[in-house]
Amino acid sequence: MKRLLGSWIFIVIMVLIDFYVFQSLKLVTSSLSTKLRLGIHIAYWSFTVAAIILFLVIPYVNFESIPKFIRVYVFSILFGFFIAKVIATLFFLVDDFRRIVQWGGIKTYKLVKGENTDTDSISRSLFLSWLGIGVGGGLFGTLLYGFGNKYRYRVEKLKLHFENLPDAFRGMKMVHISDIHSGSLEDHAAVKKGIQKIQELKPDIVFFTGDLVNNTATEMEDKIELFSSIQAPMGVYSILGNHDYGDYVQWGSPDEKKQNLDTLKATHAKLGWRLLLNENISIEKDGQTLGLIGIENWGARANFSKYGDLKKAYQGAEDHSFKILLSHDPSHWEAQVCKEYNDIDLMLSGHTHGMQFGVEIPGFRWSPVQYVYKQWGGLYKNNHQHLYVNRGFGFLGYPGRVGILPEITVIELI
Repeated sequence: MKRLLGSWIFIVIMVLIDFYVFQSLKLVTSSLSTKLRLGIHIAYWSFTVAAIILFLVIPYVNFESIPKFIRVYVFSILFGFFIAKVIATLFFLVDDFRRIVQWGGIKTYKLVKGENTDTDSISRSLFLSWLGIGVGGGLFGTLLYGFGNKYRYRVEKLKLHFENLPDAFRGMKMVHISDIHSGSLEDHAAVKKGIQKIQELKPDIVFFTGDLVNNTATEMEDKIELFSSIQAPMGVYSILGNHDYGDYVQWGSPDEKKQNLDTLKATHAKLGWRLLLNENISIEKDGQTLGLIGIENWGARANFSKYGDLKKAYQGAEDHSFKILLSHDPSHWEAQVCKEYNDIDLMLSGHTHGMQFGVEIPGFRWSPVQYVYKQWGGLYKNNHQHLYVNRGFGFLGYPGRVGILPEITVIELI
């Protein structure tokens, strides 16, 4: 009942916004031919009708039974169009505020002068109407453009110097990937090109920092051969992310959920990846070692479960002069790692995807996710400790990327 009520409330809000935006749309199309204007108006309202139908149907059907194309692309287009209208509304509100102030000023002036106060209404600003529609339409266009970027893998290279790094590991090339979200990956040929990029880098060691799947272990069944080709002389090491536990699925029983997690853990082994579950191991080279710590998901935000136990994972790693931590959620770094384990030199994370939307140009970085996560993409430093947040290999929800491309990170220790 609550779900149905929520859908109706959203529909009412959506329709009100549609009528509000439509007033400006009528203004900017008023000079067009009747046929063209009618076509634009019909197209505009078609999105609203389609969205209403979907929201009315969803409470009565199993979401997973809806064809994947509709779930992924149609929902994304309708949601993107709604967000574009919300953004446009901000400009129209500014215009309406201007009109109210101008109308009130004229009316007050006429009252003082003793003139007739039957003030004519103030017309909408054609400029602000065009600006609002232009900005909203531009945003919608970029979201559509982003569909073509979801497999445009970008290699991010950096070198990190640590005074306490054992000499044997200087020059070691590490590849870091995260958030594969295999349930979203449909184009195997495109994914294979991304994996080939990893192998062409000839890494000494590979780290994967969680979210192998969206929800269930079965998502990896047809992709094991693909991802098992990721190999390195010193091994491939992995951890779990918040999506790997099946927490976002309605299971028939606790045993069914546990079996899913067990299957996922076994999948890491089939891939040839060493899954670290609140534990640490020694990585050896030329008689010297470094400590590799891997924990289960641990997020500082209350809506994410804390399966990770760094105290347990850390035990036995004290004697290593250099330590790397694999932890899926970057909020873990400031919340616990920097405060309680300041001898952990480098933490590798993922989780945020850079929200798959943003701007990253020399001298300027912005993504909406930065208002939720302080560390959301790239390299961060706190005294001698470093954190690197990978922007994700795959994607989730919105089937695309705008400004924040899927990432393969190469870190060379020097």
